[in-house]
Order: sequence, then C-alpha cells, then structure tokens
Amino acid sequence: MTASATMTIRVSSETKLKPERIAADTRRCKSFLAAEAISAYVDRELEIIEVIKRGMADAAAGRVVPHDEAMAEIDAIIEASKARRADKA
Repeated sequence: MTASATMTIRVSSETKLKPERIAADTRRCKSFLAAEAISAYVDRELEIIEVIKRGMADAAAGRVVPHDEAMAEIDAIIEASKARRADKA
C-alpha cells in the first residue's frame, strides 16, 4: 500500500456540496472522492504537458508536416471513408 499525505484546499461552498452528494450516492467518503479527482486531474495534465513538450521538440528539430500536406491527407482519409460507406449502402 502506498503512503498517503494530507492536503488542505479551499473550494467554494457550491463545489464543497458536490462531493458530498456523490459520496452519499456512491457510499464513498469525500476524502476518497477528492483524492481520486485530484489524481485523475494531475495525471491528465501531466500527460498533456508531456505531449506539448514532445511537439515543441519535434518542431524545433524540424520534424513537422506542412499544413496543406496534413489537410490533404485528412481530406483523402475522409473521402475514402465516404466511398466505403457509399459502397456498403
């Protein structure tokens, strides 16, 4: 089991009521719900930051595709999908 730490945060009165409602309906404690929410948020934000950093590194290294080329590829994929749907109809 991983060690836990206490964290104190301030939220609006409205926000405070929402986990209380969820806790009552799910039979989970507010502390559990808050920890789950923070964990999910932090994981998602860290993933977004890492993707942005990789994209910036790719751009700096010249590993980019011109906009027109990317759009042409996307348009071709869309048209191929439409053609397959039309063939099935």
